[in-house]
Amino acid sequence: MIEKNQGNREFTLPVRVYIEDTDAGGIVYYVNYLKFMERARTEFLRTLGYQHYALADENFQFVVHSAHVQYRQPARIDDALTVSATLKKMGKATLVFDQQVRKAGALICQADIKVACVRADTLKPAAIPTALYKKFSAASKGEGLHG
Repeated sequence: MIEKNQGNREFTLPVRVYIEDTDAGGIVYYVNYLKFMERARTEFLRTLGYQHYALADENFQFVVHSAHVQYRQPARIDDALTVSATLKKMGKATLVFDQQVRKAGALICQADIKVACVRADTLKPAAIPTALYKKFSAASKGEGLHG
């Protein structure tokens, strides 16, 4: 189930840790937190009525520009996690998300992820399409997400 927290504009996605997400010790491999966050951003976009493939058909795509990640506690196989994506800052061609991974309410991983909009054919920066920009703007105010 995908949800939007009405109080603080936070989009959340539940994620279960599977064996494929872990290392030999049964702890989530560090890069997989970024995969969980990618899923949350993708579902966030979907709630705005957009899908990555449709944007690519319009010659746009989003790419990660940078990530600042802090790992606080490990997650383990079979843990139920909540991954959030909150739009923190918008530019003409960029979005910055505050993303968190929580286990039983405790913060275990946090990241600021900067995403850039680029033209799919050249991979050069491009302005976020106006209609989508407006939806992101509304979502940043706690409006327009359905889940």
